[in-house]
Order: sequence, then C-alpha cells, then structure tokens
Amino acid sequence: MTRHTPLTDKLSLHYFELPKLPAPVGKDDKLKLWLALFRAETEEELRQIEAFEVPIMEQVIEAYRSITAASEFREMERLYKKARHDEAQALYNAKLEGAREGAREADGKWQGVVAEKEAALTEKEAVLTDRNAEITRLREQIAELQARQTKGE
Repeated sequence: MTRHTPLTDKLSLHYFELPKLPAPVGKDDKLKLWLALFRAETEEELRQIEAFEVPIMEQVIEAYRSITAASEFREMERLYKKARHDEAQALYNAKLEGAREGAREADGKWQGVVAEKEAALTEKEAVLTDRNAEITRLREQIAELQARQTKGE
C-alpha cells in the first residue's frame, strides 16, 4: 500500500550512500564533513578530518577516541568482531559441507549409472555367448552335412 501523505512538515529524512561520497571534502561543507566522519574506518581518515581544524569535528573525534579507549568498549568490539568471524566461518563450513554432500550424492548417482551399464553389458555378453554357441553348433552341423554329402557322392 502506497500513500503519499506527508506525516509532518517538521521532519524530513535524507538517505546518504557513504561509499558514493566524493573523496575530497572541504572544511566549508559541514554535511560532507559529517558524512566523511561516519564513513571513516581508519585513524588516518580521522586525522584528515581533524586537519581541517573545525572545532565541532575535533570535539567529536576526541569524544570518539575517549570512548574507544575504554576497556568495556574494546571488549565489546572484540566480541563483535569475533561474532562476525564465527558467522563467516560457519557460513564457509556450511558451504563446504554442502559441496561435499553434493559430490557424495553425484558420486552415488554415477555409481548407480555405472552399475546399470555394467549389468546391461553383462546381459549383452551373455546373449553374444549364446549366439556364438549357436553359430558354432550350426557350423558343426553344416560340416557334418557336408561330410555326409561328400560320402554319398
């Protein structure tokens, strides 16, 4: 259901795609500075933002550093990274097991096909052996008839 009814004229939401943020950010554009701060992943990126010497950015970065210096925060971050690693490892192991299971299943199917083909081949060999025996018997009868005919001439 889509309604294009404004909820309020006091609030607006804006979405920014941080990966698409242009690299050169100037100190005059406060919005881009904030976005660059949210996107920053390394200490070097934080130092680049600090280099603009914008007081509010310096305060925010200092507050961030004091929070991340706390042992509880470091422990929470360590646990978060461990959880992400464990999740990635579990996904990898699940994919690996799925591949192994698929290979076993395919191997089982091929073994069934090979067994069917071998059974069919054995059956055809038995038919050929019977026919060869019949041909040998008929040749012996022909030779016997020819021998009788040459005696009777």
